[in-house]
Amino acid sequence: MTRAFNFSAGPATLPESVLRQAQAEMLDWNGIGASIVEISHRSQDFIAVAAQAEADLRALVGIPDDYAVLFLSGGATTHQALLALNFAAPGQVVDYVVTGHWGKTAIKQARPYCTVNIAADGEPGGFHDIPARDTWRLTPDAAYVHITANETIHGVEFRDTPDVGGVPLFADFSSSIASEPLDVSKYGVIYAGAQKNLGPVGVAVVIIRKDLLERTGQPRADIFDYRSHAERDSMLNTPPTWNWYLAGLVFKWMLAEGGVAEFARRNAVKSSLVYGAIDASGGFYRNAVAPAARSRMNIPFFLPDETLTTRFVAESKAAGLLALKGHKAVGGIRASLYNALPVEGAQALVDFMRDFQQRNG
Repeated sequence: MTRAFNFSAGPATLPESVLRQAQAEMLDWNGIGASIVEISHRSQDFIAVAAQAEADLRALVGIPDDYAVLFLSGGATTHQALLALNFAAPGQVVDYVVTGHWGKTAIKQARPYCTVNIAADGEPGGFHDIPARDTWRLTPDAAYVHITANETIHGVEFRDTPDVGGVPLFADFSSSIASEPLDVSKYGVIYAGAQKNLGPVGVAVVIIRKDLLERTGQPRADIFDYRSHAERDSMLNTPPTWNWYLAGLVFKWMLAEGGVAEFARRNAVKSSLVYGAIDASGGFYRNAVAPAARSRMNIPFFLPDETLTTRFVAESKAAGLLALKGHKAVGGIRASLYNALPVEGAQALVDFMRDFQQRNG
């Protein structure tokens, strides 16, 4: 079987070696006579898997000891609501910097519980750039400042961690976590759905500075309380064990490949290849994002008309390049270049782009 190059924005491509290991272990994991998906999450076998996954993620990302690491279900959107419930008092101001679709979604989840201040908004400029830091209207006593580190749809990425003073910085890293070195200590909370850079859909990682867990927050059921999850090692209820196990395999693969420094190098090569093809096309391919804010993970671009866009999607799929159709919110084409997509995949896309332009330009 020949696997295609998968440019899906999420659920996204996974390392082939990880998929093959999971396949080999599906019926009989570790010689116990049963699948990992069949054993109790409270068994010593699975507890060991969970502990190793946390240790590997800490090593991979560089997570300090004074941060809790949770593996939870719900996806990033669920956690956007839980941030407000856990870390803001009823009606307290929270600051949001909006740089794309997912920043707007995060606000929608927080609004029922907090007073949202939109400290900066890139929408008037079409979400083509990050508003300059000196224009942000931050609230001195806000519960937190929230950013979306990388906008999967609009292709805008923070290339530096913004200074927000003494207020904790919370960030959605769903589509860029572990793609390059990260100073976790600059953040109060980092959260990410695993299904782009860390593993399969169905599990989210939440990294919380432990002192923040002492906040009272708002009245909430125990299942929505991060402190309760932390106290029980993410096993307050039955966790998504298969997804957790598979993410753990991805962490091990990434460490064996050289860790985030190596993936930062590969991701820079991949994104440079694709942006280079766009910029050298004479306008046949267009990306409107300011160069300093261009995402390394998700590259949206546009062709001269919808007929060519439709043809590009169909022909690229036939050529073994999957999931290049842009998100319905913006249209066009989108290439997602996550950690598990090899450099050869980006080169194959660039070769196709040049050939397509020659035939249709």
